[in-house]
Amino acid sequence: MTYYHRLHPWAVVRLLPQMQRVVVARFRNRSNAEGHLKALKRLMPDAEFVIVFDVGNDSSECRM
Repeated sequence: MTYYHRLHPWAVVRLLPQMQRVVVARFRNRSNAEGHLKALKRLMPDAEFVIVFDVGNDSSECRM
């Protein structure tokens, strides 16, 4: 997980057919992500979006 992704853990994700997804934008806090999500839903009412908190899954960070 890059430094940018660690600083911006909230992501707006567009859900696509066949269990595919794409990260549309990343934010530092949830309220900014919710505002962006509202705008996206107004612009693209038929698309499906969700907000996720991306904690990452980098095995190099879990060393003992």
